[in-house]
Amino acid sequence: MNTKSAAAVLSALLYAQALLGFAGLAAVLLRDRAQTYEVSLASDMPSGPSALVVR
Repeated sequence: MNTKSAAAVLSALLYAQALLGFAGLAAVLLRDRAQTYEVSLASDMPSGPSALVVR
């Protein structure tokens, strides 16, 4: 394998690793944001028995 092709392969691997790292960071941030949103929705709900009766 010559030097140019080895450099191209390493460059592609580094680029792929950067993309995967960015995707992982975005997934963590979006998951934390979704959990915060769910907690805020749960705190808005009244506690105790519901006044709605379903027959």
